[in-house]
Amino acid sequence: MTRYPTASPLSRRALLRGGLAGAGLLTLAACRSAADTAAGRAAGDAAGPRRGGVLTVGAGVDFTPALLFAQSANTLVQRLVFNTLTRYDDQLKPQPELATSWSVAPDGTGVTLKLREDVTFHSGRRFTADDVVFAVKNLQNPARSAQLRSTAAAVTDFRKNGDFELTLVLAHPVSNLFDLFEFMIIPDSATVEEAFAGTKLVGTGPYTFTERKPGSSITFARNEKYWNPGRPYLDGVEIRVIPQSESLLSSLRTGQTHLSYHVRGKDLAALRSEPQFRVTSYDTGGGAYYIGANLTAEHVGDKRVRQAIAWAVDRERLVQQALGGSGTVSATPWPRSSPAYSAEAAAHYRHDPDRARQLLKEAGLAGITLPFAHSNDPGGTAVAQVLQYDLKQVGIETVLQPTDSPTMQKQLIAQAMPALWTLSHGFAQLHPATLAVSAYPFNEAKNSSHFSSPAYTDIVQRAWKRPDSDSDEAKALYRQITDTLLDEQFVIDLAIAGLSEVAGGKARGATLNKFGYLNLDDAYLTA
Repeated sequence: MTRYPTASPLSRRALLRGGLAGAGLLTLAACRSAADTAAGRAAGDAAGPRRGGVLTVGAGVDFTPALLFAQSANTLVQRLVFNTLTRYDDQLKPQPELATSWSVAPDGTGVTLKLREDVTFHSGRRFTADDVVFAVKNLQNPARSAQLRSTAAAVTDFRKNGDFELTLVLAHPVSNLFDLFEFMIIPDSATVEEAFAGTKLVGTGPYTFTERKPGSSITFARNEKYWNPGRPYLDGVEIRVIPQSESLLSSLRTGQTHLSYHVRGKDLAALRSEPQFRVTSYDTGGGAYYIGANLTAEHVGDKRVRQAIAWAVDRERLVQQALGGSGTVSATPWPRSSPAYSAEAAAHYRHDPDRARQLLKEAGLAGITLPFAHSNDPGGTAVAQVLQYDLKQVGIETVLQPTDSPTMQKQLIAQAMPALWTLSHGFAQLHPATLAVSAYPFNEAKNSSHFSSPAYTDIVQRAWKRPDSDSDEAKALYRQITDTLLDEQFVIDLAIAGLSEVAGGKARGATLNKFGYLNLDDAYLTA
């Protein structure tokens, strides 16, 4: 095994083959717009952190305990209570968290981790290598909803060398090993079922769980024995569930809520003009809006219908009207930061109603009616209404089915969606193979659309079962994955989501990781 010292200036490829031992905590500050960063400094950040106070965060959806180990849900909660083994920096280079250093076997079939020796769970129990073993096995458990299960399942053996060093043995190399480490929260084995039920959350993170009021709020207190010296600064955190956009805006304006990532795109422009707010835009893709198609449903099993839908959508109007300009038109899932990104592929489908009508005519399916599910929050409803209008112009009538977000997520996992649905997906901002082996809409083995193709599976598996992610060979495989997605259109990508943080005058220091987990280690409230 090759071990890399802290200061090695490694490429992403080298990092995946080896390891990086070093210090540093992830922020996305480098990905924010220069104007917003400058505005934050002008607002008084130079005064520095202060201890005390309770930060209130406005959330559009409630905490769903059954999806605690799913990346796409509860992203405001996981990183408050739990830690992960490593963290990515802005360049997708892993940095230490509970693991202090690591080395990867030259053939990519093993990784040895050295762990922190000064970490305790909120219960007082010491964190050891056994907890890493449990965390991996927890994600391997089919009873858990965990998109990176396939990567966790590649771990076939655990070899401990004392309490604070172990080797994970893999059945084969995986290009997204550190995606797993970034995503895999480390739960307390003694209380994991209570966590899964939402009655007790015990981790090693900066805050301890204190109370949950379903549909209303979830609260946390400072972990006085947190392993990161002097952190956190806050006395506590309250996440308030405010699904109505007007109520969320009112809560922010009156100061009842300090921070939110769930403000509708079309409301952001108004808040930017109000001096008490800092609206910070993240330049990395926070996800993507899409239309999903259930290939077992009537009509949409014909690829020409799905392609017609792709040509029918006016993506520019969608971004401007439904998203308030907060997003980037794209027919592919990849943000510009991804090694799979191609400007040509992103522009493959444009607004062409005539071409859509011709495809429907060729399929003999003009004038069809399809059920169309969408999230019942204001943002999801606005997106669905724009799409419904566009589809109607080419002869596809849709019957909108507003559904609460937790129910939609469960239906997505269970492959129980109607003919069409619209949601947003993540994973594309990470190593490209992760999208196609882990995201429910794209998973080559079992996806929400019931799409299956030996050719697609072969390409995805080859992209995944390799120790690198940015070589020419890997990028060639990503192009093949993209070409398949553009042709089959079982996932019809529309726009890369813009991600914006709205903070009142007092809130400072909050960040999001690559999975969108809220990190409040360095957050504080000004006087």
